[in-house]
Amino acid sequence: MNIPAPTIDLVQLKKKALQIRREILQILNSAGSGHPGGSLSAVEILVTLYFHKMNHRPHEPKWEDRDRVIISKGHASAVTYVVLADAGYFPKEQLKTYRKFGSPLQGHVHTKVPGVEFNTGSLGHGLSVANGIALGAKMNKKSFKTYCIMGDGEIQEGSVWEAAMTAPHYHLDNVCAIVDYNKVQENGPTNEIKNLEPLASKWKSFGWNTLEVDGHDIRELINALDEADRTTGKPTVIIAHTVKGKGVSFMEGQASWHGKAPNEEMLKKALTELEDKS
Repeated sequence: MNIPAPTIDLVQLKKKALQIRREILQILNSAGSGHPGGSLSAVEILVTLYFHKMNHRPHEPKWEDRDRVIISKGHASAVTYVVLADAGYFPKEQLKTYRKFGSPLQGHVHTKVPGVEFNTGSLGHGLSVANGIALGAKMNKKSFKTYCIMGDGEIQEGSVWEAAMTAPHYHLDNVCAIVDYNKVQENGPTNEIKNLEPLASKWKSFGWNTLEVDGHDIRELINALDEADRTTGKPTVIIAHTVKGKGVSFMEGQASWHGKAPNEEMLKKALTELEDKS
């Protein structure tokens, strides 16, 4: 089944994002471990890509002309797996095995899972992989797009900036990098550990078409992704301003939830906050 970009239904996409958040928390609770903050901050980004923007076939995950997504921030496996299951890449029942012994649904995204393009978890490599895929597409006259989802703590690594210099050199307008800029990394605020600002200016200076959006506003994400499609001769980076732990009051903006899952009481409170009130 081919999934082309459908007519925009913002109400349904927002409902989908709410549902995905609830399922993320449920599988983390079942596993007893994981990284809720970076998964919850990236929900709208992945929902917009998989349920609106991308050309892909969940029942044919290795389809040659599919758009690719590299989840460079590989610890955001919970959101990745929930979105892939919801899109039809594998049965949703399998989500119950998340982070359990013998399950392909490992704590960092892995190619044993249909729809995952590259094993990540060791940070800083995803953009180089995306560049390689995009360069291969150019050489083979393929029109698919490669998206790379990166964390803000991750882009403190030098390898990211080597890749950032490479993509414009090869005019890789078929690469779109998306920075999940939630401003909190494992050990605290990014601006205290290694300040990234002026982030947009840095990407621009490397030759990227640079866009900034509210990463929880699906309409803004769609507009930015559409502009990336219209941009020729250079890659696009979307700096998506997000909130770590978005949607759960006691997780928002908190570094302490890195590697921690909600217990039953916390899960109940979080799910109450995430009820569909429409």
